[in-house]
Amino acid sequence: MATLNQWLEKIEQGQAGGVIEMGLERVNAVKNRMNLTPQMPIITVAGTNGKGSVCAFLTAIYREAGFRVGTLTSPHLLRFNERIAINGVPVDDDVIVASFERIETARAEIHLSYFEYNALAAVDIFMTQNVDVMILEVGLGGRLDAVNVFDADVAVVVSVDIDHQNFLGDTIEQIAFEKAGIFRPNRYAIFGQNPVPESLRQHAENIHAHLLLYGKDFSYKTLEQQQWSYFFNPTQKSRHALPMPVLRGAYQIQNASCALTAVECLHEKLPVDLAAIKKGLLLAENTARFQALAGRPMRILDVGHNPHAAHALKNSLQRLPFAKKRRAVFSMLNDKDLASVVTILKDQFDEWLIAPLDLPRGRSLDNIQAAFDTLGIAKEKIRSFPNIQAAWQYAVQESNEDDRIVVFGSFHTVAEVLRQI
Repeated sequence: MATLNQWLEKIEQGQAGGVIEMGLERVNAVKNRMNLTPQMPIITVAGTNGKGSVCAFLTAIYREAGFRVGTLTSPHLLRFNERIAINGVPVDDDVIVASFERIETARAEIHLSYFEYNALAAVDIFMTQNVDVMILEVGLGGRLDAVNVFDADVAVVVSVDIDHQNFLGDTIEQIAFEKAGIFRPNRYAIFGQNPVPESLRQHAENIHAHLLLYGKDFSYKTLEQQQWSYFFNPTQKSRHALPMPVLRGAYQIQNASCALTAVECLHEKLPVDLAAIKKGLLLAENTARFQALAGRPMRILDVGHNPHAAHALKNSLQRLPFAKKRRAVFSMLNDKDLASVVTILKDQFDEWLIAPLDLPRGRSLDNIQAAFDTLGIAKEKIRSFPNIQAAWQYAVQESNEDDRIVVFGSFHTVAEVLRQI
């Protein structure tokens, strides 16, 4: 029997037909051959940013309410198993391998991509393990993402901004339409931003989805003493004295309000009490989303890699206590908007420690340096390193207790640091 690593290498290299090809026909055919027709509720979560946090809140809340929760997320940081978790715990290698073998038997002549294997395996495992609810994070867009072959009882689009233009389009309206593709007729669709893109609103109306909008159908209010209240207008329901989410960042209350709206939509099938909500908000885990490591100097890991995430990171950094020296350990992929991200955050750092990512999509050191020159970042503020590990080691060695280190720019950048610590 092949090991999980051997399977992943096979899929990545295309020996099992792993090709990047947009569309649902192939993955839907394999789904039908495997008879993957979940009977338990499904929450599908999409968005330019915030979807991982919403999945984390939902997982923790339903787990604390006593339900068995299957959660699909992507990408992983250190181990593939992170993508497929039950009650927040990644499943074992042998469970994934057994599912891959079932997929391999069913697919026969059909080519599947890496993420299509991932999505099918997650649902296959969740059904085999008899979970009570599935939480499925969209990998890319929504309409043509492999996750979308499964009908969501509740579909959440957390946010819409410019990203993945090669696949989703160059405008907010085009991208919003792609993400709205996870909506289903006569079922709840949640949108967590205000204002709402017209293409998303119109699509929900065309298919008769029950669209719930932040600021209109649900909202929140922060209170004194580190508490907040949530309001669900369709049923005039409110939740008061909620603790601030354990996930850091000024934007997390809005993400939490999206999660609570999904909980309200499924309340008849999956009843959740206030105690479970409070515990879930305090126990949710989402590695490297404005994550502060224990100890000093303050060290923050953030996987933000687009302008929307950069604005959120900046807002969160500005709320932190004063730091004498602010260092960034930074690298990005070739297909990301480095210029916009660095422009948004350039006044937040006194020193940039840049390095290449050793990946096909990774930027070279020369490319990053040239971009920084174009953006007018002073040369004395930039230090170059052969890899992220060296940049991180320098940052730790040179920083005092009153300094701050922020690692960001890509999942891969953060993963390189996590491997060391």
